[in-house]
Amino acid sequence: MTPASVADFRELARRRLPRMLFDYIDGGSYAETTLARNVADFERVALRQRVMRDTSVLDLSITSLGQDWKLPVGLSPVGMAGMYGRRGEVQAARAAKAAGVPFCLSTVGVCSVDEVAKAAAPPWFQLYMIKDRGFVRAMLERALAAGCPALVFTVDLPAPGARRRDIRSGLSGRPDLAGRVRRAWQGATHPAWLWDVWLNGRPHLFGNVSEAIPEARGVDDFWGWIGQNFDRTVTWADLDWVRQTWDRPIVVKGVLDVDDARDAVRASADGLVVSNHGGRQLDGVVSSIRALPRIADAVGDSLEVYLDGGVRSGLDVLKALALGAKACFVGRPWAYALGAGGGAKLDRLFAMLRSELETAMVLTGCTSVRGADRRLLDSLQRDDHFVC
Repeated sequence: MTPASVADFRELARRRLPRMLFDYIDGGSYAETTLARNVADFERVALRQRVMRDTSVLDLSITSLGQDWKLPVGLSPVGMAGMYGRRGEVQAARAAKAAGVPFCLSTVGVCSVDEVAKAAAPPWFQLYMIKDRGFVRAMLERALAAGCPALVFTVDLPAPGARRRDIRSGLSGRPDLAGRVRRAWQGATHPAWLWDVWLNGRPHLFGNVSEAIPEARGVDDFWGWIGQNFDRTVTWADLDWVRQTWDRPIVVKGVLDVDDARDAVRASADGLVVSNHGGRQLDGVVSSIRALPRIADAVGDSLEVYLDGGVRSGLDVLKALALGAKACFVGRPWAYALGAGGGAKLDRLFAMLRSELETAMVLTGCTSVRGADRRLLDSLQRDDHFVC
């Protein structure tokens, strides 16, 4: 199948990946209500079709946090990406570089920040705060030395969400003998993945935290350590602590509430990502796109506002821009593309998103993404209480 949509990349990834890895990408927390809302609420936002406008020249570029983007779409941090494609974070960083957009490397990526920076380009670095602040400081120093231009501080994961699919698939917890046999069978019955990733994609470590647990031999060892070391004491005051080491832009990821957005402004964050962690943390909360307009209105131009969660097309990107986002970050779409076939599929994903965004701009009479606003939406959805 030649993929023509994110749904097609998803289907190809489902076929190619062992079930436990596909379910880790695809699933959310608890009943996955928020996961479904993220997508469904985008579908309920209606664009305003306009005709007889000169759209012969389109400008899809933006400048944000001192960087020029060729497309208002970045790659969100995705954990364990190196298990979906051979050295997956490197492949994603190369595709993002070719597309002229940022790639954000997860703290729990398989590839280290040094490997990604040397093989592709210095990524934005995503931080989970853990209890050992000395190790956090050392990790930040490595990211600075690697040339990372921005820090994405994820604040909506003081503890992991309950992800039922991971329990059912056998990914959660250290497996017993039956579990190990089950995992081996999943790998053996997916030979393309087995050759590409399991045999030729080693080492399967979490490169950014490997120094903290040198005895670790696989993903299970890392997950156990990380689960025990998430820090629930983190407050806005910890941004000042981070700045003692980090002297570059800081983006706070995981903001869904207007009061939290205002706190981010008071804490002098450079940007925030309106996000519910892709529906993977607290289930039953509002979608990212529904939370976006209120937050954008509340913070104004005080910082950069991005959106993450539910973006499945270039049309969705334009809807988010119209509702106040400077740009979108996508997670599952690039994880699906990587799992579907690596770098070539990632390149195709970027080409597809660009083409879809251009078409949406032409048919709404929008010639520059920097000018996208609520006038691009149907009149019933131009205020911040659009029906969801």
